[in-house]
Amino acid sequence: MSQKCKHESERPWGYYEVLTQKPGYKVKSLTILPQGEISLQRHAHRNEHWYMVKGKGIVTKNGSEIRVLAGDSIDISVNEVHRIKNIDNENLVFIEIAQGDYLGEDDIERLEDKYGRA
Repeated sequence: MSQKCKHESERPWGYYEVLTQKPGYKVKSLTILPQGEISLQRHAHRNEHWYMVKGKGIVTKNGSEIRVLAGDSIDISVNEVHRIKNIDNENLVFIEIAQGDYLGEDDIERLEDKYGRA
């Protein structure tokens, strides 16, 4: 009996995998490559809760920087400006639980992006 492969979406900073999605919430596993970072961004329709599984990072949240390690968690509210950066030489892995009335990947307003994405 073969196992169904989960879908991974590649990004310049690493990749993510949707673990489950139901009306009102989505759970993803994100892997940030060494020295990678997501864009400085905000969401108009969802809150996020991040639980760090592996690695070391810096979360920028409304202008403050917070160091995160495995076992730490952080909440991102609707319209809160945020980013996470991997500051280690190994992958940074975290679980993201998004909750809201719209969970599409196009609910990202990028404010800064080192990879040149709009």
